[in-house]
Amino acid sequence: MSQVLILLRKSLLSFSRAKAAIAITFLVPIVLIYIFGHVFGIYRKDSGPVGILITVVNLSKEPAAEKLIEALKAEKAFTVITTYDLGKGATRPLTEADVRAGLKDDWYRYALILPADLLPDNGFGVRMKFLFNPRNDIESQMVNGLLQKIVFSNVPQLLGQSLQKRSRSFLGNERFERFNRTIANAVAENFGGDPEKIYQQNISGDFGLGNPGAKPAEKAAPAIPPGLRRLDQTVGTTTAGGPGTVNTRTPGQVAPSLPPNRQSEIANQKPAASPDLFSQMVKIESEQVAGKELKNPMAARLVGGYAIMFLLFAVSGSAATLFEEKNSGVFQRLMSSPVRPAHILCARFLFGVILGLVQITALFCAGRVLFGLDIVSHGGALLAVSVSAAAACSAFGMLIAAISPSAAAANGIATFVVISMSAVGGAWFPVSFMPDYIQRISKLTLVYWSVEGFADVLWAGKSFLEVLPKAGILAGIAAVVMLVAVWRFNRGKLFD
Repeated sequence: MSQVLILLRKSLLSFSRAKAAIAITFLVPIVLIYIFGHVFGIYRKDSGPVGILITVVNLSKEPAAEKLIEALKAEKAFTVITTYDLGKGATRPLTEADVRAGLKDDWYRYALILPADLLPDNGFGVRMKFLFNPRNDIESQMVNGLLQKIVFSNVPQLLGQSLQKRSRSFLGNERFERFNRTIANAVAENFGGDPEKIYQQNISGDFGLGNPGAKPAEKAAPAIPPGLRRLDQTVGTTTAGGPGTVNTRTPGQVAPSLPPNRQSEIANQKPAASPDLFSQMVKIESEQVAGKELKNPMAARLVGGYAIMFLLFAVSGSAATLFEEKNSGVFQRLMSSPVRPAHILCARFLFGVILGLVQITALFCAGRVLFGLDIVSHGGALLAVSVSAAAACSAFGMLIAAISPSAAAANGIATFVVISMSAVGGAWFPVSFMPDYIQRISKLTLVYWSVEGFADVLWAGKSFLEVLPKAGILAGIAAVVMLVAVWRFNRGKLFD
C-alpha cells in the first residue's frame, strides 16, 4: 500500500508542476462556461441577442407606423436605423434601394419596409415587407420571431386603424361619424365612461387591444327557470340523493336522447380546419436578398469557421516543435553554420503558412465533395482570404511559442486561446448572441475576420477586389503579431 501512496504523491506533484495541464483542466472549462452563460442569457434577466442592426423604411403616413418603429427601438435585441448618413451631419430617410444595396454589401442583414399602403384601402389588415440576408440562419430565425412578436403584441392599433379606414370607405364620412358616435354613447351609457373619450379611442383604432393579456371579468351563470334544463346537462340526483337536480355530464359525453349511431358521429367528428387569423390580418412579405442561389447555405456558413479553428490548432502545434528541435540539439548544429535565429523564425513562419494553405485547401475540397460548395468560380477571392488567414494563424503560433517556456506550456496556452477565440469570434455561434463588450472584443480576433472573409466569398459571392479589405485586416494582424513574436524571441532563451 505504501508503494501506491508514493506513486500517487509523485503523480500529484507532477501534475501540480504542469501549468499547462492545470490550465486545460480548470481554466478552459471555466472560460467556456462563462462564454456559454452569456450566449444562453444566464447572467441577464432577458436572454437573446443584443444590438442586431435592422433598418426600417417608413413610406406610410399612418400614426401607428411611428409607434411600430418606437416599439422596435425599445427592443434590446435591435439597433434600429431609419436614416442614411450623407456626411457632415446630414441625413435623409432610408429608401428601399438603400437597404437592398446595404443588405447585399452586408452593412446590415435585416430590413423592414412599411409601404404606403400599410393599411390597404381595399381590404382589412396590415401589409409589410421584410428583407433579409440570412448569413446566419440561427440569428435570422430569431429576428423573424422577435419581429412578429413586436407586430402582434405591441401595435394592435394598426388593425383597429385598418378596420376604421375600411369602415369609412364603406359608409362614407357622415355615416361613419354617426356610427362611431352611436357606439361611443352606447358604451358610455351601459358601462360608464366619457363618450367623447371613447369616441376618440374608436376612431384612432384603439379598441382596448393595447393589453391583450387582460382577462375580462367573469359573468355569473344565468339562473335556470323551473322546468327547463341545459342541453349539455342531464337530469339526475345530487350527491345527497335528492331528485330533480341538474348534474353536469362528463366532458365529451353526448346527450342520451340522441340515437346511438348519431352519438358516435358527433363524438368522432373533427372540427373543420380554419385558416390562420393572424396571417390573414397581418401580411408580412418576406424576401431573401442574398444567398438564394446556394446549394447548401448552412455549409457555406459553417465550413469557414471550423476551418480556421482547426488551422489554428495545427499551426500552433507545429510552432511548438521549436522546443523539441532545441532539446534535440538541432539548433546548436544549425547555429554553427551560417544560419541566424531570424532565418529559423522566417522559415518556420513560411512553413506555417504553407501548412495552413494545404489544410484549408483540403477542407474546402472536402466541402466541395460533401456539400457542393462552389469554390471554383470564387477561386481568386478564396485564395486571397486563405493566404491572409494562414499568415495570421502562423504568426499566432509563433507568438505562442515565443511566450511559452516549454512545449507543454505552449500546447496548453494554444488550446485555451484557440477555443476562446473560436467561441468569441463567431466560429461556433452568432456574435450577436454575446454582450456588447464581447462583441467589441471579437473584432480584435483573427477568427472573426477570417470567418467574415470566408463568408463573403462562399455566402455572398464577393469578388477578389471586394474581399481585399478583410484580407488586408488579416494581413495586418499577421504583421503585428509576428513583430511581437520576434521581439519576444530576441529577449528569450530559445536560441541560447
